[in-house]
Amino acid sequence: MINAIYERRSIRKFSTTPIPEKELLDIIQSGIKAPSSKNRQPWKYIVVQGQAKEEMLKAFRQGIAREESGNALLPQSRQHIAGAKYTVEIMQQAPVSVFVVNSLGKDLFTELTPEERIYDICNIQSISASIQNMLLAATEKGIGSLWICDIYFAYEELCQWLNCDGQLIAAIALGYPEEFPKERPRRKMDEVVAWRS
Repeated sequence: MINAIYERRSIRKFSTTPIPEKELLDIIQSGIKAPSSKNRQPWKYIVVQGQAKEEMLKAFRQGIAREESGNALLPQSRQHIAGAKYTVEIMQQAPVSVFVVNSLGKDLFTELTPEERIYDICNIQSISASIQNMLLAATEKGIGSLWICDIYFAYEELCQWLNCDGQLIAAIALGYPEEFPKERPRRKMDEVVAWRS
């Protein structure tokens, strides 16, 4: 698994080759095996492929159009709308998109008590571990992946289309890669680690 950690890349060019169901199930099972706070296992995965993919992309584009029209959830992030449009193109290429939902999460617009917020943070940490497990499992199988947070530019539209309870956290695009990018620069260890003895 150390090799998969070092070899994992964010892939933005995918072949149209379908992913066999067994491989998809293995990747999702790897997500289910992640650790979770108090063993709550707050994750839910919605796998989108085939004809459903076009419906999902339509909802995503509608959300981006709403953001551009001025009715924006992210008014201070307008400079990233072009990146969100590019993400839609990437998802169109990828044979599979997996939407990851915090099944125990409150709606994004719900006010939380401090205790509820802590629970929510812990659940999101658990879901993040689940997503990372899936990315590494995909890498091990020669399948490319992209962890997508641009879904927030179409949060309302995607939630309505997905019709799921809970809080939409992220999406993952999956497919066989048609690019093999070099490793992106990482901060040096002495910049991010403090040792205390």
